[in-house]
Amino acid sequence: MSLIKCPECELQVSDRALSCPHCGYPMDKKGIQRKRPKKRMRLPNGFGSITEIKNKNVRNPFFVRVTVGKNEFGRPIQKSLKPQAYFETWNDAYAALLEYQKNPYDLDQDITVKQLYDKWTDFYFEQLTSDSSTRTITAAWAYCSSLYNMRAKDVRARHIKGCMEDGYRIETKGKRKGEKIFASAGVKARIKSMFNLMFDYALEYEIVDKNYARTFDISDDIIKEKEQNKRGHIVFTESESEILWKNLNKIKYVDWILIQEYMGWRPQELATLRLDEINFEKWYMQAGMKTDAGKQRIVPIHSRIRPLVQTNYEFALSIGSKYLFNDKGQTHGSWKITYDKYANRFKKVIDVLNLNPLHRPHDPRKTFVTRAKKAGMDEYAIKLIVGHKIEDITEATYTDRDIEWLRQDIEKIE
Repeated sequence: MSLIKCPECELQVSDRALSCPHCGYPMDKKGIQRKRPKKRMRLPNGFGSITEIKNKNVRNPFFVRVTVGKNEFGRPIQKSLKPQAYFETWNDAYAALLEYQKNPYDLDQDITVKQLYDKWTDFYFEQLTSDSSTRTITAAWAYCSSLYNMRAKDVRARHIKGCMEDGYRIETKGKRKGEKIFASAGVKARIKSMFNLMFDYALEYEIVDKNYARTFDISDDIIKEKEQNKRGHIVFTESESEILWKNLNKIKYVDWILIQEYMGWRPQELATLRLDEINFEKWYMQAGMKTDAGKQRIVPIHSRIRPLVQTNYEFALSIGSKYLFNDKGQTHGSWKITYDKYANRFKKVIDVLNLNPLHRPHDPRKTFVTRAKKAGMDEYAIKLIVGHKIEDITEATYTDRDIEWLRQDIEKIE
């Protein structure tokens, strides 16, 4: 008999032993090999970690941590996963870690307001269905620079009120470049709404202990100021429309306003009209958004603006665009038109032609409705064309207004 080394634990074992007395490794080649524990997959660097607590009394022994950064030596900094860090099985722990990686949130309690805003908007903007909703948030955020570097958990109601009352943005595109622009009543209301939602998110992920934005209401003064600043849309006068027609092909974007005047599109609808929504054989468009009544409605193309639509269509084809209206402006960006782009070009036409400076991008839509009623168009035909809901059951359910019927009505407008 002699002693040999166990290939598993490397301790000395008799050459006649069937198994190692130290670790149990089978020494007999003909014997049944001991089952080794199945190795779990290795987690990628920076992914996080799952640690098993080997204590029989622990109900959820798998502890999850996520990587939140690196220290000065380049080693990962890890923090417990929230709101739950302990799991019954390794697979449960891995599923939770995987879910965190799909939508990571900051576990650092010292996160700044700007970092919180970036995290929240990454999540929130994906749920929005229109550019205008995104603009509402970004416009309000521009007035809150005094809080950008403040810790989110230190923000109180007085700080939010400070942004509403004393916050300002810097004018960068207007004639008075560099001027401080203070928040209007409408912007103040949007700032309050933004902080409500952003700190709801922070509360959910335990970044803050309380949402102080919801501890106060907008003052009556702000509400009154907001109501006073509201004004209706202004119809283009006959003389203003004549000026537009006289400057067609002389001033850029005049044709866009005229098309809107004769079809009644909302500005955001006009900006997103696609080529595949135009039927030149029967001269109509089928498009629209915002409401159920407005979505994919049929709008005849008035005979007076058909050449304008055709010109924009051909230009879109020449640049490979799928949208009817396109413009890069002075910078080399996207050809695609957004509401802001259209509003900017609309204002340029108003300023260059010295039209009423109070005109806004929705005014051509009101002009269409006003002239349609003046021309004697059927009330329900107008509602169908502009995308307004029809309450009358007989009209909405039992009357079928085809394209020719709508075309005859719209041609009543001179």
